[in-house]
Amino acid sequence: MTQIKTAFIGLGVMGYPMAGHLSAQGHQVCVYNRTAGKAEQWTQDYVGSFGLTPKAAASDANLVFMCVGNDNDVRQVVYGEEGVLAGMQAGDILVDHTTTSADLALELAEACQKVGVAFIDAPVSGGQVGAENGKLTVMCGGSEQAFAKAQGVMQAYSQQVQRMGDNGQGQRCKMVNQICIAGVLQGLSEALLLAEKSGLDIAQVVDTLQHGAAGSWQMVNRLETMAKDEFDFGFAIDWMRKDLGICLDEAKSKDLSLPLTESVDQRYAALQQQGMGRLDTSVLVRSLKA
Repeated sequence: MTQIKTAFIGLGVMGYPMAGHLSAQGHQVCVYNRTAGKAEQWTQDYVGSFGLTPKAAASDANLVFMCVGNDNDVRQVVYGEEGVLAGMQAGDILVDHTTTSADLALELAEACQKVGVAFIDAPVSGGQVGAENGKLTVMCGGSEQAFAKAQGVMQAYSQQVQRMGDNGQGQRCKMVNQICIAGVLQGLSEALLLAEKSGLDIAQVVDTLQHGAAGSWQMVNRLETMAKDEFDFGFAIDWMRKDLGICLDEAKSKDLSLPLTESVDQRYAALQQQGMGRLDTSVLVRSLKA
């Protein structure tokens, strides 16, 4: 693979290993994190450098990747005198792996276009384990030309990288993904209650059903831990509620009603109020046991 000068902005549980995979593939990587000590630690774990500002990290990169918290976090690292765009040149590509609104994706695409930079909204699915193992699914919105240039580089941490259409479509595909997860977890929660009341062995249930039409990633990786009441890991309710809020806002803008999504979101809200916001989304089952 041709070595590319890259930057990675945001070294959370996802970004840290994703940037590591870029380095492992031989790309030149300069990282930035709001907490500079974490960026410095990354350079001890991987081959690369770090910048003290988003601009500094992006200044020599042809491809800049971001993975931060929410819409406002993205704006904080992109705009301003020390923002990412201030360090980028015409012909560069900015890729945002943050799960955001489609409106922000369109806003960033317009801001990038003004300075000759291409933009790709590219939210990911697969969680921390997927990031660490380089097995993420990436849903992209952007021009065919920009995608063709960035796709091979993103494969460093992905098992599937797909262009879904123009800017905003990557984020909309991620919304669909989160709605599907919410529905699966609601179904698994109800199924677990019936299985337990019926005296079924949960491990045997998973081993049997995963090979049929009911099989899913959530079943294989979460049903047994749900049965054990173990939730101190994985994708937190706080993050899922942020994502579902984006889904519901998008649906409202299209005059759509999403009753199951609304119901699951309300259950998560109640669990948050009980102090469970940092627990894995599979803790949804507790809302049915109350």
